[in-house]
Amino acid sequence: MELMLNEENKENLELFQNLLKKEKSVMINEALHRYFSEEMQRIQDEDSSQTNLSYEEFWDDVDI
Repeated sequence: MELMLNEENKENLELFQNLLKKEKSVMINEALHRYFSEEMQRIQDEDSSQTNLSYEEFWDDVDI
């Protein structure tokens, strides 16, 4: 896999590698993990907001 990073990200990787004493691959993996977790949460929030009915809305049309 080949990744193309812009100059700003390359510079930040160098800077934070020195500041945090971490390998670049570790920082990239941590950042991707955080990104995917946040996106999954956003997707789940969107899905639940579109399908969640209040208690009254759900039972309003149910005939027992």
